[in-house]
Amino acid sequence: MTITITAFEQSPDRGKGLARDMRVRWALEEAGQPYDVRLLSFKAMKEPAHLALQPFGQIPTYEDGDLVLFESGAIAFHIAERHGGLLPDDANARARAIAWMFAALNTVEPPIFDRSLVRILERDEPWYEQRLRALDGTIRNRLADLSRHLGDADWLDGAFSAGDLLIVTVLLRLKASSDMLDDYPNLTAYIARAEARPAYKRAFEAQLAVFKAASAV
Repeated sequence: MTITITAFEQSPDRGKGLARDMRVRWALEEAGQPYDVRLLSFKAMKEPAHLALQPFGQIPTYEDGDLVLFESGAIAFHIAERHGGLLPDDANARARAIAWMFAALNTVEPPIFDRSLVRILERDEPWYEQRLRALDGTIRNRLADLSRHLGDADWLDGAFSAGDLLIVTVLLRLKASSDMLDDYPNLTAYIARAEARPAYKRAFEAQLAVFKAASAV
């Protein structure tokens, strides 16, 4: 059976590759796995049929036969474990790649995602500037740590892995809303290397095509 994932019918990122189905699309492309996409409206995401797959009414979900998964990180991990190309064969290197997957979602992403929400939802609040400065400080600390670890290497730990995939998708969200990455040339080069990967390009174009089709209606 063909893998089916869900994605926004009309993505709020306007086809910029920031919606979290991008992580799953990219992982599937890296793994060489064909997939179908079921597009959902915001209304359909909160209806019982989708809530049975994703208890929080979000995207993406992943269906492969009897297996249903939600949470983009969990889906990417499953793809990486089941198919080649995203996790090293060496046990220790594999464990480190998985650690980077957790770092992307638990350490690097939270302040970046919170910053994007604060800029949208709290701009008129009296605490806005203080809250933004605090988040920016945390993000800069994370970027400095990441830049120091990466150094002159192409990827975080030897060959490209699912850890790089998730870290890059998080950094792309920051790149779209801030110039903070400009202070870390090795990180901007790191992102560019990832964006140049054929699997990334295929995933990005597939997601962009959905936005273009919705815009043409």
